[in-house]
Amino acid sequence: MANFLELQAISRHFGGVVALRNVDLTLRAGEVHCLVGENGSGKSTLIKIISGVLRPEPGGRIVIEGREYPHLNPVQSTANGIQVIYQDLSLFPNLTVAENIAIASHLGAPQMVNWHRLRSTAQAAIARIGASLDIDARVEDLSIANRQLVAICRAMAADARLVIMDEPTASLSRHEVEALVRLVADLKRAGICIVFVSHRLNEVMEIAERVTVLRDGAKVGEFPAAEMDDRKLATLMTGKAFAYRTSATDSNRSEKVLSVRHLSRAGQYHDINLDIRAGEIVGLTGLLGSGRTEFALSLFGMNQPTAGEIRLHDKPLALKTNAQAIEEGIAYVSEDRLNLGLVLEQPISANILITVLGKLTNGFGLVPEARRQRTTRQWIDELAIKAPSPENAVRTLSGGNQQRVVLAKWMATRPKLLILDSPTVGVDIAAKDGIYEVVRALAAQGVAILLISDEIPEVFYHAHRVLVMRRGRLAGECVPHESTEEALQAVVDA
Repeated sequence: MANFLELQAISRHFGGVVALRNVDLTLRAGEVHCLVGENGSGKSTLIKIISGVLRPEPGGRIVIEGREYPHLNPVQSTANGIQVIYQDLSLFPNLTVAENIAIASHLGAPQMVNWHRLRSTAQAAIARIGASLDIDARVEDLSIANRQLVAICRAMAADARLVIMDEPTASLSRHEVEALVRLVADLKRAGICIVFVSHRLNEVMEIAERVTVLRDGAKVGEFPAAEMDDRKLATLMTGKAFAYRTSATDSNRSEKVLSVRHLSRAGQYHDINLDIRAGEIVGLTGLLGSGRTEFALSLFGMNQPTAGEIRLHDKPLALKTNAQAIEEGIAYVSEDRLNLGLVLEQPISANILITVLGKLTNGFGLVPEARRQRTTRQWIDELAIKAPSPENAVRTLSGGNQQRVVLAKWMATRPKLLILDSPTVGVDIAAKDGIYEVVRALAAQGVAILLISDEIPEVFYHAHRVLVMRRGRLAGECVPHESTEEALQAVVDA
């Protein structure tokens, strides 16, 4: 395959911080190339240089199909067919599918909108990737997976020849990831180069031909994907090996925290029976539409069941709101931390304290500054949140530290039951390991934990028991230290 893009000796500093140091990268037409590394490894800086958002320092070379550029600007990058699909997709939620796809042709000087051409452009892009989308639907009404299809169609409408997908699977279910993998294979056959950035390393192995690993701003190496597995990649990314071990607990001796009997909600889940004891981590997995999240939201008072009973420490609960659930000692970490778990523009301190402000106020209804600072510092230290200042906006943190802020927010409530819905989405391998350590420490303190994930390794290696949901019912149970990862996967796929 011919080279489409070559980067040679690319460097970039931000003040005294080295973001990239003499990085080489070659991308071929019609290949899938994965770029992996921890947060802070230089991936985002490299993508911004390719897309023309940032300039490399003098001495580096950028060559596109034999033509050399000292640096690119966004217009040059787009003109050469380079498109970036960021994790947040950068779509206009209030506009239609057609308007989002064809928007590039209407940028620049003011012009009258040719609605017929706009719709034709959108339909052609959708047909090119074989998708099924209603071009008149508003993007805000679409699922995450369909919004991603819109972003890909927008790239196709701009005659993309290189598509960089930044964390494209972070918010997708296993079923949706499989559909994306098939789509990427179709784009590859059409001669389009795909750069795939992901923290979910098992997907990297499935989709890539070559893998480039960055660490601390430098290129560790380039490897055939067929020779890699997630453990080798994790070691290359971090410089250290990670242990994958199942864990056992004698939870039968501890107090029963949650008891669910014959819980049902019409059309979502049916006849759920479940116990979780103090210090126990129970995993819950299943395919898209299995009812996992709907069940979890019922435990958190946001999706009232139509039958059955929930008991917490043997006290029957009739939860109608999440405020009631919080008051009873139930905490819920949503899979969508950016939209539902955090107020991104607010300080780290405000995000941590938001769940306990009422408990921190004095007799005048005010929060004393000393009390605010002391409580914030307590949870920053306890969860090892890395931040220059508690007053920095939470959006300035890495994905792993943002998730620690979410955990701190809920731990401040001193929960009896902690529900974790896909807690490591969009988090790199080292940060994941740190979050798992926090979860294990919470269990050791006696917190009952329900860990929900569609990643089999996550529940297999970090839960004491794993329950499988299928079509709204509990369909099986696995005790990891007595079973295998393959056996659990078979139950899920049955």
